[in-house]
Amino acid sequence: MSAGWEIVVGIETHAQLLTRSKMFSGASTAFGATPNSQASAVDIALPGVLPVANRAAVECAVRFGLAVDGRINPRSTFARKNYFYPDLPKGYQISQYEQPIVQGGEVKVGGKTVRLTRAHLEEDAGKSLHEGRDTTGIDLNRAGTPLLEIVSEPDLRGAAEAVAYARTLHSLVMWIGVCDGNMQEGSFRCDANVSVRKIGDRRLGTRCELKNLNSFRFMEQAIEFEAARQIEILESGGKIVQETRLYDPDRNETRSMRTKEEAHDYRYFPDPDLLPLVVTEDMIERARASMPELPEAKSERYVRSNVPAHIAALLTTSRDKAEFFERSLSAVDVARFPRIPESIANTIVGDVAASLGNAGLSFAESPLSPEDLARLQTRVADGTISGKIAKELLRAKFEGEKAAIDEIIEKRGLRQISDAGAIEKAVDEVLAANAKQVADYKAGKERAFNSLVGQVMKATGGKANPAQVNEILRRKLGG
Repeated sequence: MSAGWEIVVGIETHAQLLTRSKMFSGASTAFGATPNSQASAVDIALPGVLPVANRAAVECAVRFGLAVDGRINPRSTFARKNYFYPDLPKGYQISQYEQPIVQGGEVKVGGKTVRLTRAHLEEDAGKSLHEGRDTTGIDLNRAGTPLLEIVSEPDLRGAAEAVAYARTLHSLVMWIGVCDGNMQEGSFRCDANVSVRKIGDRRLGTRCELKNLNSFRFMEQAIEFEAARQIEILESGGKIVQETRLYDPDRNETRSMRTKEEAHDYRYFPDPDLLPLVVTEDMIERARASMPELPEAKSERYVRSNVPAHIAALLTTSRDKAEFFERSLSAVDVARFPRIPESIANTIVGDVAASLGNAGLSFAESPLSPEDLARLQTRVADGTISGKIAKELLRAKFEGEKAAIDEIIEKRGLRQISDAGAIEKAVDEVLAANAKQVADYKAGKERAFNSLVGQVMKATGGKANPAQVNEILRRKLGG
């Protein structure tokens, strides 16, 4: 990409709200049903039907507003957004325009604050299924599903920052329990508004909206391609046309779908079938009382428990992971072992997360329980086992070992050797058998010392206390 250009991105996110029924009808929102089996008369606007707003969806929007410190409007209105598309059965979408339920707010991404313009309630459209070259099927099961559209200001700079924001928002809506975040099922979808401008220029360039960004990887690739496309056009003397573009991951390119509409093209007007939406202070306070501790506050609390800030940030990327950490921590004696919170945290974001990823499991499904991890780290802290043995025990749990941690230690004879005489004997044997490495160390080659430590650990089956091995070796080698 040419130097001297800045990429400016704003993100529009559609989060499907966790409700059992649709935004304006009692039809089910369950995923995977037979096509067109969950489209009610209200969802397709048959004559004589009247929509009724879903209270649970409104409560989800209120929770989100509280989570991002936005202004929850006591009175908001629904509007009809008019456009034609084959999977839009009414010929209009019920949305919110002039008076959204949430205005403003912010999301912190790393050390940056991203401003939110608004979050508004709306209903989803159906889905077009392209089945072969000449056939498109229409499934209206999704029509009427409740969505919260979250619109950011164009505060993001570059593809990586845009993806970091999307990931943070994805974690947040799952954390507060308003969306399951399943991108494969379309529960969390993002569109990116991308423009470029010369570095130092305060004016925003002409933007293009990118669709079909159904993974964070595709989002990053699409923004990078689109920015490069726009820069190439501008550097050759052309102009950017404001339009909606579709990202093709197979070709890693964007292509024009349609000229980008402005608000007046949709002919918004208040929905005559729906009363204004009134959110009372009592509803807001009930939602506030039910809110979980938010990731930022939880991360700050972990730092006060001797967890490094970057590890605390990783622990709070998902609620399951944070709860796993807290359950582990509640099962250890922190007063006796004040550094154990850091050890537990490091193991969770390292070995446990990696093992779960390899097995395709969530933290809630972990074969190593939080109590297992607490016992494991306690046994390392009190000198019963070494860190290496702890890794072996963790691996054993993921391989199907059902016994308790202490039982496995005794059954397999894994207790750490802390007897100074036994370790000294092993050190003497290693030194006698490795004269060249001894000479290399005395000649100033520190790596030779590490090799000797490894030989002693091997000779003791990994059971020798590493600190004692180091101390005895240095004494024997004269420093």
